[in-house]
Amino acid sequence: MKRYNLGQKAIIAFVCVWSLFPIYWALNTSLMSNANAQSRPAQFFPFPVYLSNYKSLFSASDLWPDFSRALLNTVIECVAATIVTIIVAVLASYAFARLQFRFKSTIFYVVLATLSLPIYATLIPLYQIMNQFHLVNTYTGVVLVYTSGFLPLSMWIMYNYFISIPRELEEAAFVDGATPVAVLLRIMMPLALPGIASAAIITFLLAWAQFIFPLVLTSDDSTQPLTVFMTGLLGRHTVPFTLMNATGILSIVVPAVIVILLNRYIISGILAGSIK
Repeated sequence: MKRYNLGQKAIIAFVCVWSLFPIYWALNTSLMSNANAQSRPAQFFPFPVYLSNYKSLFSASDLWPDFSRALLNTVIECVAATIVTIIVAVLASYAFARLQFRFKSTIFYVVLATLSLPIYATLIPLYQIMNQFHLVNTYTGVVLVYTSGFLPLSMWIMYNYFISIPRELEEAAFVDGATPVAVLLRIMMPLALPGIASAAIITFLLAWAQFIFPLVLTSDDSTQPLTVFMTGLLGRHTVPFTLMNATGILSIVVPAVIVILLNRYIISGILAGSIK
């Protein structure tokens, strides 16, 4: 038993170090000068500590206007994509879980099968569609692409919750004269609230981490998120490692806080929906 506990702790420690070391290294690099960051051998501790990288991002005369715009774009796109995805996912998953219509199973599994498609397979077709409808460099285009990518996973989470709710509750409501919409809003959604919360959190985190699609769909500062803003810091002849790492550290603050504070809701929401 002791050997098992030691082995388990060793594995957990290895996973933690493996996962957290890149974040530490980014923080370490962001607190160095560019010369120290490129020195050999590498410095595992920032000495002396430079805060100029963070000052540049928050300086009104330097990068703050572009950085704040990218941060605002990220918040708008992530929040809008989360709201649209959850609304569509709730309606669609309830229909697949409770309503009867032709080819229901086929349509459902075809939608879920899109999760296995590599993102690069849909990148060019989606860009062509967005360009044809003049949605490139718009919030609408980014949100629609995000929603199309996140919807299958959110539907799967919500479907597991709706299918686990006893039908007797709905039947009793129908006997009392409730409409299907009233049943969904007043009975099903309150009972499936943990699933809705977990799907919303996961969708928001996935949207925050997007890079490939916004890189292609946003070619100007008006809609570029933080992930694309960081690549814009690259110079033709120089690579500002310290400044890019400072931007990266600031960009992960929001998702890190969400994961730390709501981690148990994410896990319990997914597990509860799958085992009820």
